[in-house]
Amino acid sequence: MPGEGRPDALRASRFMHAQRLAGALNAVAKGPQFSYRQARATARKEPNVDWEATKRLNEDFNPDVDGCESFVLSDGSVCAWNPSRRAYAARAS
Repeated sequence: MPGEGRPDALRASRFMHAQRLAGALNAVAKGPQFSYRQARATARKEPNVDWEATKRLNEDFNPDVDGCESFVLSDGSVCAWNPSRRAYAARAS
């Protein structure tokens, strides 16, 4: 049927901002001195981060416990920190 693939294409395009940010953050995370401050500085370079939503998501953030913050993008997708992998992953809203 016409348009059947459209929801997947829309989901993929909404996911692109988080994927791009995850790639940038994971490149920085490979460094030996990686910290949540470096993650935040890298995310500040991404114009599509929704800082108000990110602040709400990380309201109870504690770097000693959580390691790094997750970031919400303007399209609603999330670049989420996975502490067990010590890496970021993109996820759709």
